[in-house]
Amino acid sequence: MNPFILALQASNLTVEIHHHAAYQIVLSTDTPFNSTIDGTLNEGIYGFLIKPHVRHLCVAEKGTLSVLNIEPYSNLGLELSTRFKENEAFTIFRSAQEIITFFGTPEHSRSVPDVIETLISKIPVLQYDDRVATIVDYIRSNYFESDITPQTFSDKVFLSPSRLAALFKEQTGSSLSKYLLWTRLRQAIYLALTEKDKSLTEIAYETGFYDLPQLNKYMYEMFGMPPKALKMNSNLILVH
Repeated sequence: MNPFILALQASNLTVEIHHHAAYQIVLSTDTPFNSTIDGTLNEGIYGFLIKPHVRHLCVAEKGTLSVLNIEPYSNLGLELSTRFKENEAFTIFRSAQEIITFFGTPEHSRSVPDVIETLISKIPVLQYDDRVATIVDYIRSNYFESDITPQTFSDKVFLSPSRLAALFKEQTGSSLSKYLLWTRLRQAIYLALTEKDKSLTEIAYETGFYDLPQLNKYMYEMFGMPPKALKMNSNLILVH
């Protein structure tokens, strides 16, 4: 599991114009769809890769889309940044074969697991420093604690907050706060999709957010929809 990838699969999805603070990959697993990106209408496409903060909308009233959001300053996000030409804000995939060629997935495959695997394979294998590994394990086990602070992490590994922050960024490409946020969002999305009887307020508290407005804010930034839409839309069927 890469914490800097949030991926879900959605059927019959229409998302109004929005933007978010992540790289986003949207791929059709069956039928082509339409998307307006940065003011340009793209019809009958099979997917796109888009930079952070570029406004867009998707209309896929038939078929299934896979949506992957990737933290831009993680090692994976930095690798994706190299795939854009100068002044290019997005890449359009107009056929299934273009997806396979671009990502280098196995022949005839454009599934989310295969795309994720090939993306991760581009990142050099790195053995985490023991102190970074300790913090990663701590976040995975304690993400639901809302009072976690930089000092919390510092006390676990006997480094100053500034030294630990620098070490963590050196090894992951991103920050401790982003790692914690993305871990919480992953769990919130999972609960929203799998525990329909649980209220969003409960989900927010159980995943370490201060309150529902804070969860709303980050969910909208990530997926262009509030958690209520994610939870109540029964067509959102799978989270990776």
